[in-house]
This record gives sequence, C-alpha cells and structure tokens, in this order.
Amino acid sequence: MPARKSTKSSTVTRNEAYVDTSALIAFADRSDTYHALFHRLFSEPPPLVTTPLVVAEGHAWFLKRYDIAKGLHFLSMVESMPLKILSVGPQEQRAATVFIRKYSDQDLTMTDATGLQVMASRRIRVCWSTDFHLGLTNVPLVIYS
Repeated sequence: MPARKSTKSSTVTRNEAYVDTSALIAFADRSDTYHALFHRLFSEPPPLVTTPLVVAEGHAWFLKRYDIAKGLHFLSMVESMPLKILSVGPQEQRAATVFIRKYSDQDLTMTDATGLQVMASRRIRVCWSTDFHLGLTNVPLVIYS
C-alpha cells in the first residue's frame, strides 16, 4: 500500500518558536530583566521565525533609545542569528487586521497582530516574548515556562 500524502503544510516546521521584538531586545540589552533567559535560549535554539516588522521595531527601539551605532549593531546581530524572517504581504496584513479588530480592547500593534497571525497560520506552540499581547491566543510565552 502506498504511503499517504501528508496533509500538513510544507511551510510548517515542527517545534518552531516565534521571536518577538522583546526577545531580541532582551537578548541584546544586558540591562534587560530577561537577558540571561534569552541568552540561554538563543545559545541552543529550535527553528526560529519572525517578521520584518519585528526587525524594524527592534531597530527603531535601539535607534531611538541609544543611537545609530546601536541600531546598526542590532541589525548585524539579527543577520547573524539562525532566524527565518518571513515575508509579510497584503494577505498577512489583512489577517493581522482581523486580530486587531478581534482584540480591540487591547493596544495591539500591527507588529503584535502579525505575530499572532504567524503563530496561528504556522501552528506555532511557543512564543519568545515578554509582551503579554503575544499570549492572547493562548500560545505560551517562554518567560512563563
């Protein structure tokens, strides 16, 4: 009997973790409360995914809080990480807008909502974030593990 064709999406990788801006900031900023945790996690990570919105938000955070050099250092750090940066197009933006409307009682950003959309569409079961908004759909935040 021939093997059954898989019904799972070929884009879904088992045990992926979604990486939010707060995890990247905590990893890069030694003064962050969660720096030690994310330093340990990034030393032996599972497959990691994020979006260009997260990268842009992190870059802006270092640029505004510190300076151009720290912003560039952040970008270099992200480029050197084993991090798959997923494309965000009109379809993902529309799906993220649905999350923003669904959780209209929260101050959910497009970056956060896109993260929720990515985790839902890829069936991701863990989120590397310190932002409680990323737990709205009951995907556990690694800081509570």
